[in-house]
Amino acid sequence: MNRLTKTSLLILTVSLLTSCDFINNAFTYKDTTEGFVEALIKEDYEKSLTYMATEHDGFKNTNLDTLKVGLANFRQLVVNNFGTELDYRFMTANKTMSTVEGESTAPNTTKAQIEFSNDTEFGVFEIIFDDNSNKIYNIKTLDIKEPIPNMMMFWLFGLLAICIPIFNIWIIRKIKKSDLNKKWLKYIAVIFLNVPAITYSAVNGLSFSLLSFQILFGISFSYMGYLSTAWTFGIPLGGLYWLWKLNKPTVDTELLENETITE
Repeated sequence: MNRLTKTSLLILTVSLLTSCDFINNAFTYKDTTEGFVEALIKEDYEKSLTYMATEHDGFKNTNLDTLKVGLANFRQLVVNNFGTELDYRFMTANKTMSTVEGESTAPNTTKAQIEFSNDTEFGVFEIIFDDNSNKIYNIKTLDIKEPIPNMMMFWLFGLLAICIPIFNIWIIRKIKKSDLNKKWLKYIAVIFLNVPAITYSAVNGLSFSLLSFQILFGISFSYMGYLSTAWTFGIPLGGLYWLWKLNKPTVDTELLENETITE
């Protein structure tokens, strides 16, 4: 086994292990947040503290009684706005490295967003998790209080969006069966030339992006909480062009030359 193959296998193995670890952490973040908030709602502040990374250096000089007062205020904010019966959904988790001061996540921490909702409205927690314990280092609510959207229109739009990759795959099959030269160039045009893009967000509705290319056969999909749930499809310009070219009537040049000579 040569060096390149060994290196590729090592990178693939590390990537798979990292992905599995991230997925596992995503479930942990959601469960930890749910346990923490449910304990708060029941005013069990001792139990809430068990979900917090109180062993982190950032809590070294923190008075726990003062912290409990802060938790009580946080509870009041959540309950007053959303009530006591909540559902939770994981949205995102990431680490940010930036040269701009204040935009990077602190070392050994991960920033996550967890959506919470009652029967009619939803909000979002932004939480900093300690990587060593996977417990909460800091938590706040984002300035979001939106009505739960009607998902019927979202899924109906999805049926339209799914037609785009089906159309592009059909065009690729037609190109494959044709006698065109350099077919791989035509395939690339069909796969990548899907622009402009139309997006339907569950919360914000329709939007249009003039220079947004959808390269995966013309479609993308996101389902991470109501706020980040969206379908996007690109107008299949590449596919439409080659559909026109393949169906364009061809002229029999030999017959045309004979007719010209006869005249």
